[in-house]
Amino acid sequence: MNRLEERVAVVTGAASGIGRATAERLAREGALAVITDVQDDAGEETADAIRKDGGRAAYLHLDVTDEDGWSAVVESVLADHGHLDILVNNAGLGDLAPIEETTLADWERTIAIDQTGVFLGMRACGEALKASGHGAVINISSIFGTSGGFGTSPAYHAAKGAVRTLTKNVALHWATEGVRVNSIHPGFIRTPILDQAKGTEVWDAMTALTPMGRLGEPEEIAAAVAYLASDDASFVTGLELYVDGGFLAR
Repeated sequence: MNRLEERVAVVTGAASGIGRATAERLAREGALAVITDVQDDAGEETADAIRKDGGRAAYLHLDVTDEDGWSAVVESVLADHGHLDILVNNAGLGDLAPIEETTLADWERTIAIDQTGVFLGMRACGEALKASGHGAVINISSIFGTSGGFGTSPAYHAAKGAVRTLTKNVALHWATEGVRVNSIHPGFIRTPILDQAKGTEVWDAMTALTPMGRLGEPEEIAAAVAYLASDDASFVTGLELYVDGGFLAR
C-alpha cells in the first residue's frame, strides 16, 4: 500500500518506540520519513534501517523545546526535499510523582516537551503544511489526556490534556486551509520503556486494566497514524482517536 507516495513526513521522538514504528510505517507507505530526536546514534540507526528495508529516510537532530531548532528542521526539510506534508508530534516524557512531590522544575520540563513542543512544531511547520495540498498533523496525546489516570503524574496529564484541546483548536483554525489536525490517544503500549516491567505487578495491572487483556504494540499506533496522515482520512479533522484496547470504554 502506497497511500503516502511522494510525501514528506517529520516525526519527532522517532529514534525508538512509537516514533520509530511510525516512521517505519510511513516509509513503507511511500513517504520519506524525516526522523527527529535528541538521541542521534539511535536516530541515525533508525534512518539506516528504513533505507536498508527499501524505504526513504533522513535523520535530523531536534530538541522539540527549542524554537530555533524547529526553524532549522523546517528549513532543512524544504531545502532538501522541497515540501513538507505530514507532521507527527510524538516526542514525549513521562513522570510518576504525585503533585506533592512534583517540583516546579519537573513540572516545567514535562510541560515543555509534551505540550510546548507540540505547539512549536505546529507553528513552525504550519506554512509548509498549508502549501502541501495534503497537509496532515497527528499529535500523540494519551488516554491520560482525557482520564485522570491514577492520581499521579500531574504534569503529564495536564500536558496531554492540553494537546487534546490544542489539536481541536488548530484543526478549526486550519479547517479551510488544507491542513487536517488530529490526535491519537494510546493506551498501555509495549514500548522498550515498559518492557522492563514485564513479569511484575505493574505489567499485570496494566494488562488487567485493558479490556482486551493485553498491551498494545507500537505498530498498532503507527497504523492509526498512517490512516490519519493519508487521504483515506480526507474528511477527518479535530478527531481524538483512542487506540487503547477499550480502556476508556469502561
